Amino acid sequence: MVLLEFEAKIGELLDQLQKAREIGEKSNVDVSVTIKELNDKLEKARTEIYGNLTAWQRVQVSRHPERPYTLAYIDYFTKGAFIELHGDRNVKDDKAMVGGFGSIDGETVMFIGHQKGINTKMRQYRNFGMANPEGYRKALRLMRLAEKFNKPIVTLVDTMGAYPGLEAEERGQGEAIARNLYEMFNIKVPIITIIIGEGASGGAIGIGVGDKVYMLENTWYSVISPESCSQILWRTWDYKEEAAAALKLTAIDMLEQKLIDGIIKEPLGGAHTNHEEIFATTMAVIQKDLKNLKKIKPEDLVNQRIEKYVAMGKYIED
Repeated sequence: MVLLEFEAKIGELLDQLQKAREIGEKSNVDVSVTIKELNDKLEKARTEIYGNLTAWQRVQVSRHPERPYTLAYIDYFTKGAFIELHGDRNVKDDKAMVGGFGSIDGETVMFIGHQKGINTKMRQYRNFGMANPEGYRKALRLMRLAEKFNKPIVTLVDTMGAYPGLEAEERGQGEAIARNLYEMFNIKVPIITIIIGEGASGGAIGIGVGDKVYMLENTWYSVISPESCSQILWRTWDYKEEAAAALKLTAIDMLEQKLIDGIIKEPLGGAHTNHEEIFATTMAVIQKDLKNLKKIKPEDLVNQRIEKYVAMGKYIED
């Protein structure tokens, strides 16, 4: 297991637990009492640490390399009944953005999300989850397809941002994201959005307009990453912790500002410690909302979605 810098105490207890198990196996000595005591201490340590995480520490948890990504969620939700669809019908198939039809309890759903990759080779193949314009245009094509067949949409957000390369700008990165925002307000089927990891900038909001928007407990959602914010304000990454706190980017902050509809609780120690549990918890939320949103008329669904976003933020008219 990969441990984060603030998990040193957890690492020590895990080492002790491993040694106790090895002693029990090699010497045939009953170490059950010792193992139980260490497990209790481990749970207590995780409770103390994860009950008091700073904004920056939550950012670190959201980036944990063992955290499950979009395709893992989809595979669990659909039990393998997923047909991935490819291409934007214009440039190419963006591997950083995945999508297709899948089945949840017999109901067909369009799943769309960022995919980072589970190892170095796959991360390069997936461009680290940073989509190009064709990725957002593919996402919009799939949303329109779902609308055509009257199927609900679930988007899973996990990106450091839209790809900032020159070629992406040449192909209209800003326009592609803006077009998605405009079009998603008018999609006449339910849209559920869940931030499962990082939710950075336009890269996240490009598939983030939903009737219901949730964040996993240890995720973040902001116009800019703490490192980039620190670089702009202080000309160095050294103040990323202060930037993370000032940005109010955690799930708790987003809920307090009424920018999301709820927080999905993660297993103790983060989603990476128990994939099955976070999959099941997230799926239950989706199933509940799909059932409720299907009862709303398409016209009312669109109007409510627009009113929801118009009500966000504060402004003064002269």
